[in-house]
Amino acid sequence: MACCIAKDKTDEEIALLSCIFSQLGDTLGTISAQEALCCNDDDDDDDDPCCCED
Repeated sequence: MACCIAKDKTDEEIALLSCIFSQLGDTLGTISAQEALCCNDDDDDDDDPCCCED
């Protein structure tokens, strides 16, 4: 997949895409960790503003 994305791109464009996808992965990890900490099944508070399920 990386080869397809990088095809016909400059070194600078590939470096930028690398940063973008790295940031995307980090952000997804942060969202997952937040959900695990704030919205566990043991918490019966449905009004928790921390959750992204709204």
